Amino acid sequence: MSDDDDLILSDLNDDELVDQMKDDLYDGMKEEIEEAVRILLERNWTPYDILTKSLVAGMQIVGDDFRDGILFVPEVLLAANAMKGGMAILKPLLVETGAPKMGKMVIGTVKGDIHDIGKNLVAMMMEGAGFEIVDLGINNPAEDYIGALQSEDAQILGMSALLTTTMPYMKVVIDQLTEMGKRDDYIVLVGGAPLNAEFGKAIGADAYCDDAAIAVQTAKELMARKHNVAG
Repeated sequence: MSDDDDLILSDLNDDELVDQMKDDLYDGMKEEIEEAVRILLERNWTPYDILTKSLVAGMQIVGDDFRDGILFVPEVLLAANAMKGGMAILKPLLVETGAPKMGKMVIGTVKGDIHDIGKNLVAMMMEGAGFEIVDLGINNPAEDYIGALQSEDAQILGMSALLTTTMPYMKVVIDQLTEMGKRDDYIVLVGGAPLNAEFGKAIGADAYCDDAAIAVQTAKELMARKHNVAG
């Protein structure tokens, strides 16, 4: 980015800069997002406020427009990449300050399945909404999911499948959690092209998520409900 661009961003007041960040995030402008994050840090904004008021708020707009068919996967991936640029600066600072998190999610594609675009999109959108993500990648057996849930002290399990032949494996994972007496410890979300709500219900998942925006919304609602029950 040029010095002229630098000057323009730094000349904006805080409210203007936050609005500009939402626009830049929407347009997938990673360098501008990184620069704006640094400017707000210099202005003594807390890392958590920068995350929630600019990045998460901006990704909410992206998510809403993706859900409504205004934005498509390539644009969302660009926005998510810009978000990751800002998050790379904020993450170590958030850890230092012990900032509150929405929750932690273990996510991965099931055993026998190597498709990951949808899963990656959900992971990025969830991170954009303030969740901590542990991405296991593709071809995951039950023990990988369960091991990560326990070692990472996660609250949410996300499983993805794009093949009719691999989607039944989700039930294997859920059944193992049930046998261990651990099923109620976790929110289980499932997604993928061949799935539907009926399938999600039949295998014992908490919810089937049609796309990444719905996954974020569902996770927020279920985490809020879990906290209320616990409280």
